[in-house]
Amino acid sequence: MNVTIELHYISAETKIMQGGSFPLRRRKPEQVAYEFWREIRNRMPYGGEIEKVIIDGEDRTEQVKILEVPLD
Repeated sequence: MNVTIELHYISAETKIMQGGSFPLRRRKPEQVAYEFWREIRNRMPYGGEIEKVIIDGEDRTEQVKILEVPLD
């Protein structure tokens, strides 16, 4: 089963959107979106900040941002 993800983010004061279709492989859609965001962020020289995460047409921004918070 696949999930469609759109990531809207800001990097170096530029708004960017990237997306695609990804296999779930026994993961939650939010986890797949977070892993996609990590890959994008690792390639950016200036870092970035998530604005919106759309998963299969639903706004799931808050669920993905929770995964981004480092644990103490």
